[in-house]
Amino acid sequence: MSNIDLSVTIASLKLRNPIMLASGTVGYGNEIAEFIDLNKIGAIVTKSLSLKPRKGNAPQRITETPAGMLNAIGLANVGVEVFLKEKIPFLKKYDVPLICNIAASSVEEYVECTRMLNEEETIKAFEINVSCPNVKDGGLQFGNNLTAVGKVTEKVRAVTNKPLIIKLSPNVSYIHEFAQVVKDSGGDAVSAINTLVGTAFNIFTRRPKIQNVFAGLSGPAIKPIALAKVLEIHQKVDIPIIGIGGIMNWKDVVEFIIVGASAVQIGTLNFIDPTAPIKILKDLENYCKQMKINSVSELTGSYII
Repeated sequence: MSNIDLSVTIASLKLRNPIMLASGTVGYGNEIAEFIDLNKIGAIVTKSLSLKPRKGNAPQRITETPAGMLNAIGLANVGVEVFLKEKIPFLKKYDVPLICNIAASSVEEYVECTRMLNEEETIKAFEINVSCPNVKDGGLQFGNNLTAVGKVTEKVRAVTNKPLIIKLSPNVSYIHEFAQVVKDSGGDAVSAINTLVGTAFNIFTRRPKIQNVFAGLSGPAIKPIALAKVLEIHQKVDIPIIGIGGIMNWKDVVEFIIVGASAVQIGTLNFIDPTAPIKILKDLENYCKQMKINSVSELTGSYII
């Protein structure tokens, strides 16, 4: 038995280790369960859920880029009612914290989704995706507006006592200002970062490779930016951070934790090697042994500048 303590705590959410599976990369858990033992993971974050089912954008919706990928899935999902009826029974088989990612096009929809999901005991926390267009405000993204982020956080907080995590957009000038608003409005933690805005074109047809034209860039290409955003938040705001962005191995995990993350989410890597999160755990444990670190939480924000 190892004497290394890999457990971490984010608000009242206790995880056996800091490795979480990112929203949109493992569906509702059943897909990746064929490849790894979900009971060994820190937490699963569901693909974004909206009040009603969404078909998402027309294909082509994904394209590979140097050191990354562009996706414009369009938040395709089964909707809250189908999720509770058809997806939750499978997830109940596992002893792993389930975090529901919620996407919406109005404050009222965020609140209603959370309220409907809140009674389900299997759901241990909520991750609110604020990088969604606000249909009542001319399509502006909630995540780029400080007032909107504060309002969403405050209104959702009013309908749940479960840990509330706000997933922040990197497409802003000062991300720490958004983290501060989340804290001031009752949020428990932030996830940083969501995808960067990108595009790609076919030089022979001169047409976009993605039907939607603009898409979210993820993968190793965004890691240095994600690290900088996590560091900025850690230096300016006293709030737990879940680091996301281009994590491909255990070294990346350690780097995110050192700059201030309490836990991390594995995303694009799940498409490349769905068994990678378990391998990363073993390597993380070996690193702690090598560095004589008794608890992985000691590493959080331990950077030296």
